[in-house]
Parts: sequence; structure tokens; C-alpha cells
Amino acid sequence: MTDPRATPADALETTQLLRQVGALAHQLRAATRAADHYNAQDAASERDTGSWLMSCAVGLAADVAAELDGLSRAMKERAVDAVLLQRLAALRTRAHQLQAAAKAADHFLDQDSLDDLDTGTWLIATAHALAVKLSAEADDSISAPRRMAPEKPVELHEPGPARRVGGAGKAFWGAGR
Repeated sequence: MTDPRATPADALETTQLLRQVGALAHQLRAATRAADHYNAQDAASERDTGSWLMSCAVGLAADVAAELDGLSRAMKERAVDAVLLQRLAALRTRAHQLQAAAKAADHFLDQDSLDDLDTGTWLIATAHALAVKLSAEADDSISAPRRMAPEKPVELHEPGPARRVGGAGKAFWGAGR
């Protein structure tokens, strides 16, 4: 249920905040990908770079989770659309999973035993997979409202949609002949 007091400015602010979260999620995806790459190298200096990148990813993951937590609280106070709240809940869950995986990877990479380093390497890959999912879900959350509520409804008498439909039928039927 949407709040009758909600304004287009509220929707714009929400979209902007989701874009910021999406940008952070993409930075996090890049950081975990780079950490995974550098951690797989033979040189100790390269693995140190991978460990440093994972430490950066921990900070980014905390930022993403905090932003989503704050946005979710603000949305609950405004009583906005239930679908948006569900999307935010899913994003928050993924962000907290990612934060935990990044923090654990960072911890295990700082250890000396080979088993711990292997665990850290596996956790980097896990964090990267979660970051890929989070960035895609954040992108979907931003574009979903636009798909649901187009700015200008398509008029039936406009020739563009009719041509597309007519052209699609001809290409389909002409292909088998």
C-alpha cells in the first residue's frame, strides 16, 4: 500500500539512493573480482594486493549494508509500496551476506596456515559471487519502477507500435517460405 502523502520527489529520492547503492555494489563487485585475481597470483606482493583489496571490500560492504538499512527504515516510516519494501529486504539480505563473506575472507587471509589461506581464497570467490548478484539485483531494483510505470502511455493510434507488430508478423510468416 502506498502512502497518499508520497510525492514524486520521494520517488526520485528513492531512485537516487538506489542508484548510489548500485554504484557501491558495482565497486564492491570490482574489488572482489580484483581481489580474487590478485590472490591467485604466485608472487607474495600480488597476494598482498589481493588481501588489501579484500580489506577495502569489507569497508564497501559495510557501507552498502548501512545504506540499505537506512533506506529500508526510511521506506517503512513512509509506508511506501510493499513490492519496493520486499525488494529492499532482499537487497539488505544479500548485502549482509556479502559483508559477512568479505569480513570472513579478510580474516582468513590474515592468517598464516595454508588451510586458513585456502578458506580465505574460497571466501573471496563467495564474496565475489554475492557481489555480482547484489549489483544485478540493485540494477533491477532501479529499473523495475520504470518498467512498471512508463512516463507516457502508448496510444493505440500511434503508428510505431502497429508497424512493429505488423513487421513482426511478416518476418515470422515469411521466414518459412
